[in-house]
Amino acid sequence: MDFEWMAWTAPTAGFFGFIVLLLAAYTVWGIRAPSLPRQGLLPMSTTRGDRLFVGLLGSAFIHLAWVGLTDASVWIAVGLSLLFLVFISRWG
Repeated sequence: MDFEWMAWTAPTAGFFGFIVLLLAAYTVWGIRAPSLPRQGLLPMSTTRGDRLFVGLLGSAFIHLAWVGLTDASVWIAVGLSLLFLVFISRWG
């Protein structure tokens, strides 16, 4: 595919494609098995979708901090973000 109309690189397109697939999967999951709010480590009751949103938002901040404060590979930030997302989804 040609993404030059938005100056996208293949990794950028893959990232947003992953987010779209994740949102679609959570939508189907929510229709098939509705989520009830629960209290975890976060200071509020959250549903599955809330925890996904908080996890994605936190992952964005992890990447911004990583790029702004270090010169190390961004793949380390990807790994940290995935761990953060799993942690928030499970125990948040």
